[in-house]
Amino acid sequence: MDLTGAKWRKSSRSNGNGGECVEVADNLPGVVGVRDSTDPSGPALAVSRPSWGAFIRAAKSGMYDA
Repeated sequence: MDLTGAKWRKSSRSNGNGGECVEVADNLPGVVGVRDSTDPSGPALAVSRPSWGAFIRAAKSGMYDA
């Protein structure tokens, strides 16, 4: 998948202290791009929109809380 036109953004909860953050690009047709903000030229994932939505709903529900 070509992610050249992706517009990447970090969470508003990210701080400027150099912590590890995930960036997402939701402007792509049919998929959401996901990458490590500390390695922007490194690998990125292309996740289907339904799968991304399910992940976000699960995270908001606390499913991944330790």
